[in-house]
Amino acid sequence: MVLKNKAVQLWARRLHIYISMALLLVVLFFAITGITLNRPHLFVSQSPNVVEQQLVIPNELLASEKGPFAPNRSALIAYLAKHGEVRGVPSAIDIFTDIDGDELVEGEISLDYKGPGYNATVFIDMTTAEATIESTNYGAIAVLNDLHKGRNSGEVWRWFIDVTAVLMVLFVLTGVCLLIPKKKTFCTSLKWMGLGSVVSLLIYIVAVP
Repeated sequence: MVLKNKAVQLWARRLHIYISMALLLVVLFFAITGITLNRPHLFVSQSPNVVEQQLVIPNELLASEKGPFAPNRSALIAYLAKHGEVRGVPSAIDIFTDIDGDELVEGEISLDYKGPGYNATVFIDMTTAEATIESTNYGAIAVLNDLHKGRNSGEVWRWFIDVTAVLMVLFVLTGVCLLIPKKKTFCTSLKWMGLGSVVSLLIYIVAVP
């Protein structure tokens, strides 16, 4: 068999060892956060830290080439990030305006920021150019849990999870490859695999509503 070839076994052993070391801390992270996600009542006991602040927005940011009451989104986002102490991924901007002729009678801009264990809401009164920013931090455990799920973590982190998953699959497959030439150990391992699969299936059938 090809899998018993010495060269294949050599590369399987190398990959198995190097992948295991590369993923050591990553696997520990996902294992530990799996417990914190499964038992939130044991780990998430602190109340969220909510901070509200007021910020004056320069009038030039509330207008753009699109119109006098259409905000410059990129400049506004950059200003909020620098002076508003917000983080995470900003949402689309919602704008409400009531215009009488060329006069702004009422206007409001709203948007959200979301990140791991964090969110913020921004409301800007366009008539006074004052922003109210409410930021909520849910604590370190919430940050770790959101990273585990890839929630509000950005595209790069999602790719990191995908690559990690592929490497875990390679780790398992190279482990199987190393067992195949050892007939007795391989047969015993297959029995344990079968037992683990049956037990998992029974738990699902009996215990899961």
